[in-house]
Amino acid sequence: MSKIRCEICPHYCNLRNGQVGICRARTNVDGKILSINYGHITSMNLDPIEKKPLRRFHPGKNILSIGSFGCNLSCSFCQNHEIAMASKDEIRAQNIEPDNMIKMALDLAARGNIGIAYTYNEPLVGYEYVRDCSKLARDQGLKNVLVTNGCFNEEPMKELFPYIDAFNIDLKGFTDEFYKKIGGNLETVKNFIALASNYSHVEITTLIIPDENDSEEEIRELSDFIASIDSNIPLHISRFFPSYKMNYKAPTDISLVYHLADIARENLKYVYQGNC
Repeated sequence: MSKIRCEICPHYCNLRNGQVGICRARTNVDGKILSINYGHITSMNLDPIEKKPLRRFHPGKNILSIGSFGCNLSCSFCQNHEIAMASKDEIRAQNIEPDNMIKMALDLAARGNIGIAYTYNEPLVGYEYVRDCSKLARDQGLKNVLVTNGCFNEEPMKELFPYIDAFNIDLKGFTDEFYKKIGGNLETVKNFIALASNYSHVEITTLIIPDENDSEEEIRELSDFIASIDSNIPLHISRFFPSYKMNYKAPTDISLVYHLADIARENLKYVYQGNC
């Protein structure tokens, strides 16, 4: 049987029958690309919405945060690598179908829950589950929040985006060289941000990694790009801590985080320091 191309992200994995893509979460089953992690939930918590992080979307409320496994990037600094870099056979998960997930979210309304946040791993490698849950959640008056690296193609997102109420998108750096290191594509992420802003509330997070993406010039260009879409889009400048394959690096100096945040404020109205 011939290979089938997965269209979800710019890797465009050509998969033979039974072969799994780079993301560890998508495969070819008899000539059709399917999500391996559909309904397989590895992490679930009721979180303050500020932890997503979202600072200007229903502050003070909680949201049911869920995650599965897999990711289409290979960040050596990944803070959730135990699930993001795992495949199905390497992780414990519980199977929760969309209708049951919506019921769980509704049952938490008394504790301030406003909806579901798709997060922890890269949720869009399980696009179909996010889509199906989001549609059901919208029908029940629940909010949908998507926390994503944004390295996904425009066409498949057009069906999903109308159901997402808020995004937090990782803009991991602002050079092609940096994105090449992590197996991504800067232009795809920039397009994703612009597209998402046409539909919903958007906030951006950039993790500042020493000697990787921490120059004044890069943050100035990054914030200028965001402002070219909308200067009211909030930017979270976040402090790096040693993790995964970058456990040899020192944490980002707090003063640098504040300094880069001040630079971003030259272009943006809302800039927040994180992990400080």
